[in-house]
Amino acid sequence: MYDYHVHTNYSDGEFLRWMVNAADDAGLDGVGIADHCNVFPDADAERHRRAFGFNLDLTYERRREAIADARERTDIAVFDAVEMDYHPAHEDAIGEFLDEAAFDYSVGSVHDLDGTNVHIRPHFADKPEAERRELVDRYFEKLVALADSELFAVAAHPDLIERNPHLRGFATDEHYARVADAFASSRTVPEINAGRLLDGYGEFHPAPAFLDTLAERGVEVTVGTDSHEPDVIAPRVEGIERELDERGLDPVWIAE
Repeated sequence: MYDYHVHTNYSDGEFLRWMVNAADDAGLDGVGIADHCNVFPDADAERHRRAFGFNLDLTYERRREAIADARERTDIAVFDAVEMDYHPAHEDAIGEFLDEAAFDYSVGSVHDLDGTNVHIRPHFADKPEAERRELVDRYFEKLVALADSELFAVAAHPDLIERNPHLRGFATDEHYARVADAFASSRTVPEINAGRLLDGYGEFHPAPAFLDTLAERGVEVTVGTDSHEPDVIAPRVEGIERELDERGLDPVWIAE
């Protein structure tokens, strides 16, 4: 059992060593340190990086030293990975950085809509329903572009919009089918993501109907807890294991 999506203090998670120890305690065979990174060459992205300290493009070599140290202190595999923000307009910059950094693997994510992270609920709360539906359309268009780009080994939380109650419920079977077709012909593998399994949303990504559509098209999946704190790794792993057993799924190994 591998968890390919964990965050540390090199983005918005807890200390790297704590996260590795928790993965070991949870009985995992390996854990992927996939901290957030954004290399969009525009002023808004640069301001965001400064405000939140998401500077993995500057610190990944130092983090690599910390990963090497963690490997010496544990028996499980520890992977040097990245969760990279994706936008179709910035594929060249993303590709150049990924080639330069040479991570063990890369995870791609669509986080922004309307120039705002989808987790920022107030931004979307007062928008008319028609506009919110258009934004959900745009989200899935970006997700298809992410799959088509084949820049990444893994696509993170492929229906992230469901975390926002003001965007939730607008995804359609047509959206799911289009994205599933894109993944079916891409090297990029979507993940079963447990990042909101223990909170108010209480579901995996992708949502059950979306996962059904992926399975119908023979799209394989991988696994990520999307953990930012050590104490959630074990219960999320247990939840993922139950989900895999109930569906009869064997996740793809991205790295081992």
